[in-house]
Amino acid sequence: MLGQEKKSNDGIMKRFMNLLAVTLVLGVAIAALAADYRYVQQDTFKNWLESGKKMILVDIQPPADFAKRHFKGALETGAYPVKSDEEKKRLDRTLDRINTSQDDVVIVCPRGGGGAKNTWDYLSAKGVAVSRMYILEKGSEGWPYPELCVTGKEQ
Repeated sequence: MLGQEKKSNDGIMKRFMNLLAVTLVLGVAIAALAADYRYVQQDTFKNWLESGKKMILVDIQPPADFAKRHFKGALETGAYPVKSDEEKKRLDRTLDRINTSQDDVVIVCPRGGGGAKNTWDYLSAKGVAVSRMYILEKGSEGWPYPELCVTGKEQ
């Protein structure tokens, strides 16, 4: 009888641990989804560029992509996808400029996805107020107004 009780208790404990693990994973996933990343729509960003709005453009595109097309005045970091310590260190070069200004910060990523969110998270952890940050919707690859871009040689 004691052996059966122990097996029953072991089964209950295993189910409890599995449920706990699933709950933890779901909690982490929900927290990640709840992150409040702010995107600037392409038409709004176009208006900002055309009106001369003061902003800091943190461009994380790979160097070859930056050379093909970027926005005038963008800070080239080559930090994409902002996962390694080396890539994060490349963003550190933008911190003086960001911290000595009150201008909004627009993160330009190849597609406006994971790399941009990694940049947002990193800059936020370094003390940049999230109220100043935006991610360019659809990133540089989805930018529909090439006439508002320059090549590496034109800047």
